[in-house]
Amino acid sequence: MAGLATWSLTTAALIALLPPSLEECGHISLSDRVVRLGDPVTASCIISWNCSQLNPEPEILWKLESELQPGGRQQRLPDGALQSSITLPHLNHTRARLSCYLHWGGSYLQILDQAELQAGYPPPAPYNLSCHMNLTASSLICQWEPGPDPHLPTNFTLKSFKSRGKCQTQEKPIPDCVAEARQNHCSIPRKHLTLYQTIGIWVQAENMLGTSLSPQLCFDPMDLVKLKPPILRALEPSPGGVPALPGCLWLSWETHNSSWFIRKKCELRYQPRLAEASWALVTPLPSKSLRHELCGLLPATAYILQMRCVRWPLPGHWSDWSPSLERTATERAPNVRLDTRWRQRQLDPRTVEVQLFWKPRLLEEDSGQIQGYLVSGRPSAQAGAAPLLCNTAALDCTFRLPSEVREVALVAYNTGGTSQPTPVVFMESRGPPLARLHAVARDPHSIWVGWEPPSPRPQGYVIEWGLGPPSPNTSNRNWRVEHNGNIAGTLLQEDVKPFELYEITVKALYQDAMGPSQNIYAYSQEKDPPRVPELHLKHIAKTWAQLEWVPEPPELGKSPLTHYTIFWTNAQNRSFSTVLNTSVSDVILHDLEPASLYHVHLMATSRAGAANSTGLTLVTLALEESELHILLGMFGLLLFLTSLCGTAWFCCSPSRKTHLWPSVPDPAHSSLGSWVPTIMTEEAFQLPNLREPSMHPIAKITVLEEDEKKPGPWETSDGSGTCALPTLVQAYVLQGDPREACPQPQSSTNDQVLYGKVLGSPTSPGPEDYIRCNSTQPLLGGLTPSPKSYENLWFQNSPLGAQVPPSPSQDDDCVFGPLIDFPLLQGLRVHGVEGTGGF
Repeated sequence: MAGLATWSLTTAALIALLPPSLEECGHISLSDRVVRLGDPVTASCIISWNCSQLNPEPEILWKLESELQPGGRQQRLPDGALQSSITLPHLNHTRARLSCYLHWGGSYLQILDQAELQAGYPPPAPYNLSCHMNLTASSLICQWEPGPDPHLPTNFTLKSFKSRGKCQTQEKPIPDCVAEARQNHCSIPRKHLTLYQTIGIWVQAENMLGTSLSPQLCFDPMDLVKLKPPILRALEPSPGGVPALPGCLWLSWETHNSSWFIRKKCELRYQPRLAEASWALVTPLPSKSLRHELCGLLPATAYILQMRCVRWPLPGHWSDWSPSLERTATERAPNVRLDTRWRQRQLDPRTVEVQLFWKPRLLEEDSGQIQGYLVSGRPSAQAGAAPLLCNTAALDCTFRLPSEVREVALVAYNTGGTSQPTPVVFMESRGPPLARLHAVARDPHSIWVGWEPPSPRPQGYVIEWGLGPPSPNTSNRNWRVEHNGNIAGTLLQEDVKPFELYEITVKALYQDAMGPSQNIYAYSQEKDPPRVPELHLKHIAKTWAQLEWVPEPPELGKSPLTHYTIFWTNAQNRSFSTVLNTSVSDVILHDLEPASLYHVHLMATSRAGAANSTGLTLVTLALEESELHILLGMFGLLLFLTSLCGTAWFCCSPSRKTHLWPSVPDPAHSSLGSWVPTIMTEEAFQLPNLREPSMHPIAKITVLEEDEKKPGPWETSDGSGTCALPTLVQAYVLQGDPREACPQPQSSTNDQVLYGKVLGSPTSPGPEDYIRCNSTQPLLGGLTPSPKSYENLWFQNSPLGAQVPPSPSQDDDCVFGPLIDFPLLQGLRVHGVEGTGGF
């Protein structure tokens, strides 16, 4: 705020120090106010002595429009005035304002003077100078082209003079004609001209940068006469006169009163109102006659016609084209064939009402347009002329006839005449009918209708089609006539819509008779069956259910049903189905579960598609209490017999007996040779299931037979430290006290001698141990080079140091060691014991 206040005070002080009329102290002088576009401009701004004595000395600035211009040179003149000069190197504005300002006291500017600058080009020479003598205006009118815009105000003056010959000398000047602003034409009144005297004429263009002249013309004004355009008309044929030929037009024209005495010639041009059509020219037209017949046109085609004239044989200018005249060429009489059909209604015994329909067929491409139709009766002998029954532009007509009249005549007409009459004979329906009429939809917008031609063959057929029930419209039906009696069908495509029922009627046409009408109904495109029979429950039991339905009656034009499909689903979403013929109306569902819920629906299928009925839910009956008891008793009996048979089979099978009651070998009939091969993988013994946590499973190996004792190579002399081994042994598993596994040796050599026992537990973390008893029985000895099947090669070479030292207990007479060092335990497998290392 303090800065703003300081600036306001400074500005006010400066304004107070300025002279009261400073803007009147300076003025701008220019080298030229109008220059060529792009040329340089030099300007000076001078401030007088009494206005320039300011302290400090002011600065003069320049602006072109609103743009500041650099390059000003400021100096003091001898008289004390202050001058600033500037040169604009290129003036690119056609009109611009140059201003000089006084810059004094900071940002304060004071305008001193302004000057207007203009830039452009000298006027270009006018060209295309032309003149014509207008007899109506009685003046010589000239026009020209001014050339490019010079961007400066330019004046055009039409200059002329009277002369003789070829305008080499000037006899008398003609007053100049100055064109109005932005006008490129000018006229010389007829009073300044002399009849049949040559004049010279040219155009002068002038602006502030220069003057230019057009080329000079030399002519006699009467040689440049331009007539006024004629008025073109068309002649209508007189009622009693001969009508114009097809493709012709009668024309007439009128000239202006000012030129009626001048001999002239005219020409005519015409153009059909068709796309991209060009003009055709007719020249010359007769000069004396003001009528002309133009032929060779397209019949019933609209044309645009124009006309112009020129003085002839003397020179002159063509007049402008007359206003356009639009006319249609004479039509040709219709050349068509009229197909007909009719309906009759007996009003009384002597009068018949007839509704006649017809349809034109063009016999040629250019057969003429039809304006209307005439229906006339048979000529009367008394009147001598045919009575007119109808004159209409429609395609049907209703009239009354006496009952004895069986024929009328139908013609089409236009301005060119009438067509050949078509006789319409009201024939009786006494011909043979068609056979095997059928219809089928080809696509949503067409229907094929076929038949079997009767015998004798007809001359043609009349086919009618329209919407069928429930809302048929007999007054708006399509129809056509097929004139080939050998065909056996036709495709209907006119006004055929999808999903609509159509009634189709076919009649055969004979020489003097007509066959009876044959009707058929068909859909252009069928939908799925609209209605499906409703299911009803007739009977239901525990394991079956009988359903029935009432078949829907057939519909007009609809494809018949091909089959039914029954679907039923139980509570577990298991679906079942069966396909039925359309001749049945009930079905029995078998193999149902008692007291179960089922959902059932019926699907009807036709050639067009399939549709489902509403669902039906049913529940089968539950079993009675007596039936339930019988079933439970039978089930219990069956379970008892199955258990009995299984027990018998289990007990009588030898392989199963050994699992429950192990076979203990007889020591008297045991041998090591027969024992070893029987210890196979598939015959491994099962350990008893020991549940006591304090008891260890014990396997006892009992010597069943004792051979002759022979000292082994590793036995000590006193036999203490190892237990003697028999030659043939058989192993079996028992549960007992480990200390009872090695009793004291008996004196008798025939008694059973315990060789050792295996100690182990399924829950023991370490390997199993064995106990070697201090027995007097010899170990295996005297091994042959070829060992027998029960001997262990790895045991023969086993070092003595590999055995486990005896237990520190003195009460036990057996030596403990790892089971894998025991030679005869190769065939022993202990099931359920972990950590034996494959033992």
